[in-house]
Amino acid sequence: MAKHGKKYKEALSKIDRLKSYELQEALSLLKEVTFANFDETVEAVVKLGVDPRHADQMVRGSVSLPHGTGKTVKVLVFAKGDKAQEAKDAGADYVGDDDLVTKIQGGWFDFDKVVATPDMMASVGKLGRLLGPRGLMPNPKVGTVTNNIKEVVSDLKAGMIEYRVDKAGIIHAPVGKKSFESTQLAENLKSLIDSLVKAKPESAKGQYVRGVYISTTMGPGLKVDQQQLLGELKL
Repeated sequence: MAKHGKKYKEALSKIDRLKSYELQEALSLLKEVTFANFDETVEAVVKLGVDPRHADQMVRGSVSLPHGTGKTVKVLVFAKGDKAQEAKDAGADYVGDDDLVTKIQGGWFDFDKVVATPDMMASVGKLGRLLGPRGLMPNPKVGTVTNNIKEVVSDLKAGMIEYRVDKAGIIHAPVGKKSFESTQLAENLKSLIDSLVKAKPESAKGQYVRGVYISTTMGPGLKVDQQQLLGELKL
């Protein structure tokens, strides 16, 4: 078990671990207990009532956060011809085809998101072992294999995030930076929860959203009152 320093323990002492905080109260307290000297990422952890061992209970998708993530996202696009030009016009950082495949095979990974047109997937498929473990492989389920290049690149640059439930039935997703206003973080978190509820598998039984927690990169987590949160979303 990891040992925590004095500042972490001090922050933890201000939190009631048994309490479910209303969202605005949780966000205000989150800002109070941060102690790192950099602009930490605020992460949401959502426990879902699914069993990802069953393929029909896998929860995966993407959502555009209204206020972005606060991070500059480098987008790479595999495309040719008009679609390549469309990607450049939309602000993609890197655009190419087999030349980029070769570059990545050589160990280059200076990008955060990858998009591909369907006709490029035969070539991109060669990179599965390199991109897959890094969570970078384009996938039609999250909208990154598409001919709608302009919209997807624009969304990614603006703060579209992908999510995927882990083996324990938990979603981890960034919802902004510590420097964001509480209202911005709240709206981003609500967008994530709304998207997760819409992605609920038909085979999932019982309570679906079982726990919502927020934390900063270095700080302790706080439990959010999910009933109040879902009530605000009218879900």
